[in-house]
Order: sequence, then C-alpha cells, then structure tokens
Amino acid sequence: MKRTLLVAVALVLLLFLLPVLLLKAPAEEGEVGVLPATPTPVSSGGAEEDSRDSQTVVRVLLEDGQVEEMTLADYLWSVTAAEMPASFEPEALKAQVVTARTYTAWKMLHGEENHPDADVCTDVNCCQAYLSPEDAAAAWGDAAQEYTEKLWTAVTETDGEVITYEGQPIQAVFFSSSAGRTEDAVEVWGSAVPYLVGVDSPEGEDVPNYHTEVTLSAQEFQDIFLAAYPQADLSGTPDSWFGESVLTASGRVSSMEVGGVSVTGTALRALFSLRSAAFTVEAAEDSVTFQVTGYGHGVGMSQYGANALAQQGMDYQEIVKWYYTGVEVIDRF
Repeated sequence: MKRTLLVAVALVLLLFLLPVLLLKAPAEEGEVGVLPATPTPVSSGGAEEDSRDSQTVVRVLLEDGQVEEMTLADYLWSVTAAEMPASFEPEALKAQVVTARTYTAWKMLHGEENHPDADVCTDVNCCQAYLSPEDAAAAWGDAAQEYTEKLWTAVTETDGEVITYEGQPIQAVFFSSSAGRTEDAVEVWGSAVPYLVGVDSPEGEDVPNYHTEVTLSAQEFQDIFLAAYPQADLSGTPDSWFGESVLTASGRVSSMEVGGVSVTGTALRALFSLRSAAFTVEAAEDSVTFQVTGYGHGVGMSQYGANALAQQGMDYQEIVKWYYTGVEVIDRF
C-alpha cells in the first residue's frame, strides 16, 4: 500500500514538472533549429557560438550613418549575399567568403581614414557591398530558405580562414568578370603587388551582360572629354580623334590617344561609365561607340571565373590560390 502511494505521488509530480523540464532543457550539441519562413539570420544564426567568426566583433558603418557592432559571421553572410549570386556553386561561395573575410581582416589591421570609428563600411566604392537578411530574403523570394542556409554553410565551413602572403592577410580585392584574363594591380593602381598579377580566367558568354555597348553622340563625347582634358583637340569628325590603343597583357586598354592626349583606359572607363577597361572604340561621322567586355577593375578574384572553376571541380582553396599568386589559406581568427 505504501509503495503504491509513493508511485502515485511520483507520477503526479512528473506530470507537473515535465513541461517545465522540457522548456528549460538545453538544446543538444549540434542541433539545428528550424528557420522561419522568411529567414532573418541574426546574431550568427547559422554559426556555432564557439566559432572564430562568431567570437570576432566587427564595427560596420551602415548606409544610414550608424556604426553597428556585429559578429564577423553575420557580417560575412551579408557581404556574400550582396557580392555574389547565391545560385553560384558552393565552392565559389566559399571562395567569396574567404576572400571577404581576408579583405575585412586587412581593413581591420590597416584602418580606414574614411571611417576611423568603424572597421568597414557598406559602400562598395570603399569597402564591400552589404545586404541585410531582410532585404536578401525579399530579393530571393521563394528561394530565400535555400539560399540562406547555403550561405551559412559557406560561412561556417570556412570559419576563420584567411588568405595570407608571407604570413600576413592580403588585400583580397575581387570583381565580377574578366575578358578571359585578370589584370596586374600595377596596370590599374600603379603599384605592383606580388600576389595580384594577371592569370587566365575561364568565364565566358554565359555571364549576364558580358558584352555591353555605350554610344554617345559626337557632341556628348566632346562635352564630357573636354571637361576633363581641355587641352585635347577634338576638331573634325570623331574618326579623326582616336589614335592607337596600347593594351595590357590581359587585353585591357592601358592607354589611348584621344585628341592628341594620352589617356589611360581606367580613366576612360570612369569618364564614360564603362563596365570595364576591356573595350574597343568605334567612331562614326557623328557618334562614338564603346564595345565593352566583362565588368569590374579586373584585379584579384573574378567571381564568375570562380564559379566556372568550381563547375570544373576545383574546391574553394584551389580557386583562391588560382587567382592570388603565391598565397596560403590559414586559420587566422
């Protein structure tokens, strides 16, 4: 009788305490929570709490002027979402994450005079592009869940890895697509960098807007060019304005004579908003047309080239070492 009473009391206590125990029980190690229908990865939502990226804090200057502290894992997720199509091959996405992490490490080590109170900003012309989880989910639509998880996998499976040259993080610049070969840094910025030299790049005709065209009337060209180079002689018809082009090893315009003035290809690209310095010029009686291939400055890793290499079977470390000469990929953070 006494034993029966004790068992009954124990059962009652268990019924009352079980819900409390279930609510307070910690998740098993390695357990993955179910993501919401509209993914909003915050606070390193896809990274382990003890990962190097989750333990590193980055000060990010946002578009609204506020400086927000966030984990490196969260920052890298948003950079990758903004910088590379999430539909790309997993190994290409990993290469992008490692490149973005390295670029961030380089910025943190060297500082940035444009924003001394922040390690990085979201201005692509200064640092790296950035896309919030909410904006990414809205852009991805029905693929938001898949792409969210895919990018978190790229971040977590490369946790803490950076690209180094002689033991130091490199300035890991990257761009969209080349015209078959990347560019030497010296051709674009005037300074030679041993790990930023031209290499073959396999992207091709399947790149969106791989070939573009910019046409200006003769008057439009004169107005823009003479405002920057008033000493130029643009009398006569456009077909008399252009001299021979000097090309770099990658086929981009190193310099071109226009109206008797030698102008660099990068300067012409900026002046006429061309997608790259890989261009030719066609001058008619009353117009000037630029035929352009690829997109970006051409130095470092080509993103579409990285995806092509991944499709050929390269892993992310092989892709990184393809585009950055003489480097190593190591655990840094």
